[in-house]
Amino acid sequence: MRHAPARFAAPAAIAAAILAAGCSAPQAVAADPAVQHRTITVNGEGEASAAPDMAVIRIGVRTDAPTAAGALRQNSEDMTATIDTLKELGVENRDIQTSGLSVNPRYNYDKNRSNPEVIGFTASNNVTVRLRDLDNAGAVIDEAVQSGANSLGGISFAFSDPKPLMDEARKKAVADARAKATLLTDAAGVRLGKLITIQEGYAAAPQPKMYSARMEMAADSSVPMEAGESSVTVSVSLVYEIE
Repeated sequence: MRHAPARFAAPAAIAAAILAAGCSAPQAVAADPAVQHRTITVNGEGEASAAPDMAVIRIGVRTDAPTAAGALRQNSEDMTATIDTLKELGVENRDIQTSGLSVNPRYNYDKNRSNPEVIGFTASNNVTVRLRDLDNAGAVIDEAVQSGANSLGGISFAFSDPKPLMDEARKKAVADARAKATLLTDAAGVRLGKLITIQEGYAAAPQPKMYSARMEMAADSSVPMEAGESSVTVSVSLVYEIE
């Protein structure tokens, strides 16, 4: 018996079938870990200065008396007179705030240090006062002393509205950071891309020095004061793409 010869597909047909099967099968494409966004992070700092337009003082009355009630009563009278004087000189109620009130015994340690003798009481009352008229601030302090105050905790200078100064410092901080980013990318031979994120760091409000004064010297003439300049500082952090 004669068998029919076996038929074999042509090589070209086999290759086409394999290619078709490969095209119909789903492809698993893995992300290339080497392809990442290149970025640069820079920090900037800006500072703005101006002359303060407000003074903040801490005025107090300290009173000694044989009894606690007597010390507090006399102290209250003197502080009331001081506050009335401040108001008469144009200081508003919102700018006067009690910042400390105490009555404490006074001791004599000479005879017995472990069990000292009470020899009287001291009452203290302090108010924090904002003076919005710097030209008359010295005269206001002088009048307050003559009306009954006998202590001055210090004086500082501030801004009634620090926002414009803070905004100026922020603009300078951003400009500083961008200049650094441009310098670094130019030095590295790459191009600075778009800004991705911007974050404000610290924003330091004015921190002027506190000045002390002896109240007994103020009774003769108005207290001389120079406000000078105060500064605010802001930092920012910028993240840019590198093209």
